[in-house]
Amino acid sequence: MDRRKVGGSPIPEEELPALVLPVEQRDHCLGPVGARYTLVEYGDYECPHCAEVQPTVREIRGDLGDDLCFAFRNFPIPEAHPHAVAAARAAEAAAMQAKFWLMHDRLFEHRTDLSEAVLRQLARGLPLDMATYDRDLASPAPARRVDADVESGTAAGVVETPTLFVNGRMYVGARDLDALLNALRTRARP
Repeated sequence: MDRRKVGGSPIPEEELPALVLPVEQRDHCLGPVGARYTLVEYGDYECPHCAEVQPTVREIRGDLGDDLCFAFRNFPIPEAHPHAVAAARAAEAAAMQAKFWLMHDRLFEHRTDLSEAVLRQLARGLPLDMATYDRDLASPAPARRVDADVESGTAAGVVETPTLFVNGRMYVGARDLDALLNALRTRARP
């Protein structure tokens, strides 16, 4: 059982924070929304720890297949990562042309340099219709989406990245394959 320590006292798993916004079609999901297992990541594209968890997520997806719905939600922390907000908005603009996951992966691959020029180069390489991308990026839609993700994360107790939610509850524990698979299976929906 996962336990979060507050003031040295463990908190039972059932008292860990829950998602306030359930996974739904609005989310960027890999796998079916109604899957038996859900893994939600609130992440920041410049965060080294978020980049480290991506290979584990890929392995989990390979092991669980369509029994898993993995959702990524933006939680840029601009105080620590100055390009995180722009990167999240770029991912959302790419999503408007159904290229979210391609941009997501490329952003993590280039997380040490997400300058405006690099973001533009990544968008060109997807490929995207750049006139549409520029128009979408300049529109309020990407910023609104990022803000909504941050708001839902904050309401669910997210303060750092990556924060994972396993089957609706915040996960506190090791982020390796065995630990996460065990948590997913332990907390599986009936």
